[in-house]
Amino acid sequence: VQLQASGGGLVQPGGSLRLSCAASKSIFGINTMNWYRLAPGKQRDLVASITSGGSTNYADSVKGRFTISRDNAKNTVYLQMNNLEPEDTAVYYCNVRSVLSTYWGQGTQVTVSS
Repeated sequence: VQLQASGGGLVQPGGSLRLSCAASKSIFGINTMNWYRLAPGKQRDLVASITSGGSTNYADSVKGRFTISRDNAKNTVYLQMNNLEPEDTAVYYCNVRSVLSTYWGQGTQVTVSS
């Protein structure tokens, strides 16, 4: 199974981006689908997660600005990012944890700058 992330780019502060992460095929026994980010000089942090039942969880720094969602029919997880701040600049990685394995996407760069 491969995860293909897309949707990153350069945006001004206050702008929006929507990240997508599509799995190459259906994944059996998904527990959570997640977005992480890695900023220069920092450790990789969990940004948002969504369970198989649809429950969501967010890092405090993005609550109220980011929304994670999933489309099971398309094997895709999304991250809608609004009111972006320079501190959101990072490489964003999608991640899927299932009962059998853990999968990572290749990362997509998000740069927030004027």
